[in-house]
Amino acid sequence: MKMDLFTWMTFLSLCAWCQCINEDFVVVTIATENNDGLRRYLRSTKKYGLNTEVYGLGEAWKGGDMQGQGGGHKVNLLRRELKKYKDRDDLIVMFTDSYDVVLTSGSEDILEKFRKLDARVVFSAEGFCWPDKQLADKYPEVKLHEKRFLNSGGFIGYAKDVYEVVSHGNIENTDDDQRFYTTIYLNVKLREKWSIKLDRRSEIFMNLHGALGDVMLKYKGAHSFLYNVKTGTVPIVIHGNGPIKPEFNRLANYLADSWTLGSGCLSCEEDTISLQGMKDEDHPLLMIGLFVERPMPFLREFFQHVSALDYPKSRISLYMHNSVELHQRELKSFLLKHGQEYESLHIINPSEQVSEVEARNAAIEKCIKKSCQYYLNIDGDVHLENSGGLKLLMQQNRSVLAPMISRYTKAWSNFWGAVSSTGFYARSEDYMDIVGRDKVGLWNVPYIGGVYLIQGHILPALKGAYTAPGLDPDMALCLNLRNQGRFMLVTNRDWYGHLIYYDEFETSHLHNELYEILRNPYDWEKRYIHTNYSQSLEKESKIEEPCPDVFWFPIVTEVFCDELVEEMEHYGGWSGGKNDDPRLAGGYENVPTDDIHMTQVGLQDDWLEFLKKYVAPLATRVFQGYFSNPPRAILNFIVKYHPERQRELRPHHDSSTFTINIALNRPHVDYQGGGCRFIRYNCSVTDTRKGWMMMHPGRLTHYHEGLPTTQGTRYIFVSFVDP
Repeated sequence: MKMDLFTWMTFLSLCAWCQCINEDFVVVTIATENNDGLRRYLRSTKKYGLNTEVYGLGEAWKGGDMQGQGGGHKVNLLRRELKKYKDRDDLIVMFTDSYDVVLTSGSEDILEKFRKLDARVVFSAEGFCWPDKQLADKYPEVKLHEKRFLNSGGFIGYAKDVYEVVSHGNIENTDDDQRFYTTIYLNVKLREKWSIKLDRRSEIFMNLHGALGDVMLKYKGAHSFLYNVKTGTVPIVIHGNGPIKPEFNRLANYLADSWTLGSGCLSCEEDTISLQGMKDEDHPLLMIGLFVERPMPFLREFFQHVSALDYPKSRISLYMHNSVELHQRELKSFLLKHGQEYESLHIINPSEQVSEVEARNAAIEKCIKKSCQYYLNIDGDVHLENSGGLKLLMQQNRSVLAPMISRYTKAWSNFWGAVSSTGFYARSEDYMDIVGRDKVGLWNVPYIGGVYLIQGHILPALKGAYTAPGLDPDMALCLNLRNQGRFMLVTNRDWYGHLIYYDEFETSHLHNELYEILRNPYDWEKRYIHTNYSQSLEKESKIEEPCPDVFWFPIVTEVFCDELVEEMEHYGGWSGGKNDDPRLAGGYENVPTDDIHMTQVGLQDDWLEFLKKYVAPLATRVFQGYFSNPPRAILNFIVKYHPERQRELRPHHDSSTFTINIALNRPHVDYQGGGCRFIRYNCSVTDTRKGWMMMHPGRLTHYHEGLPTTQGTRYIFVSFVDP
């Protein structure tokens, strides 16, 4: 297999340091593919100044899939390449696997440990007799905590002896390399001939399969390493052999000083690129895949964030799969406003009945056909609020990279720190540190979802990757990536946005997001709370007081006002302003209004949360010495004034400690007349402001009346707080 230009150039860059820093020592490895694992391995050998040779790069791998027995091709490649050293008795050669190996120190420590072992060749050791369990009894006995069985993933020795070992007898490419070396080791004559020993105490080599409980991460200044708590050793060659690759990848996030307590992420700035100053037409061609597979709150804002991404739309091909008829309105609005700005559009609507798996696989195919350089997946529950986040991801220059995002104030995020033995969710010990950004960096994880950026050069290997029996599309993709040895990285170096909570989203209302204050408080506030609300809470701010002890605050947006009015009119159950009122405990209202109670439309609990979170702090601010947490309010209702229904309200006291009154539409525009007159003070508030709240005492002091509405319809929201 010929080496493509990308592989060749990357390899040359990675191996630029491969000069004989120590002419008596060389590290060799086998790698036919320049993948993430090899780059991680070479980063560690480069860091410690190790003279490293990679054999087989660009050749076709003929050693099997390595899920079971196989690997004889490694032996044959070593036999071919080490021939040049066959007479070197002064050179020490160390072989290690590459894709699942990281080194944590340099030649001085390696050679010191090797010489203390007093052997010509030393193989790594593990706790499993593989691949022939029946050979276990032929191994020499070992002491407590020592590893008894040979592992072929690492060995070190004098070049002459190593060459003779790998050249002993024939081995087919598909034969098992560990069986080949085991046969040699268990032959006492051959073991003595080449003075072969096993690194039973993990002085140099640490095989992690079955031994994760034996090790712990430690730090010394800006240096990170593994410590074997069973043997008291500090191994250098860390091998994530067997089925524990995800956990090894987690440990490797820290090893080779990738991340340390003292210095943070030392690997984050390596291999990055810059888009700064790039002309629009020179930006990489990007496809964005948008997927709305279930009813989703705040989808309007989702599309706003997508359109606001700081990237030339002329270089974006937009692919959209919407499975929800309910959301066609938001989609059409987005396309009407921004659709013509993109390089191309491909929209799949609910009526086409294309499954999620089919749509996601088709997106990859389409991106390949368009020769995209990047593919960005964004699911409907992902709000990318950082408009510069896309460029930050590109500049990190990783094959598969996801921005870390989570639900507001929750630990639920778009990645898993670990997977169970069955491939499902498991929490890693550093998960909370990453989600909480107590540790900041790049993190190799076994599962990502929701939003991720994939470089175009690996897309051909991901055809059909969203398909796997019994798995949802994201899990299928991640399983395929893991099986291919591709790294899924999560970055929490910057803030990117958040996830929407959608599991209990109700869709039976006209404006469903009005009902999301408890489930999605952050998004509810962004849409519905007035931008100047918090100014009223500042100690130095002056609160408007149009009448004595009557205070005025901006509190909700015009969007809130419009949606609440539309929701009430959609419900339509106005009371008619009658004294007889079966909604009340006594069945009679002394001062009736034409209204709808929040209990009738299922918003009572939501409104009590509104009172506690947004109204109570304002009441504490203006009514000094008063405190109620949470405030109580039995009656919360929307009042409708109209000249031909109920045009005014007679003088009365409210049954409350204090009352709030929010104007939901505009005087002199939506209606004429109206307002509130406080009789004791002969003071009226008529030019109310849409989205502003009046707050005044109830019961004794603020006897008041509703002034006549002479034209149009006036809507207000009223709560009697602490009756």
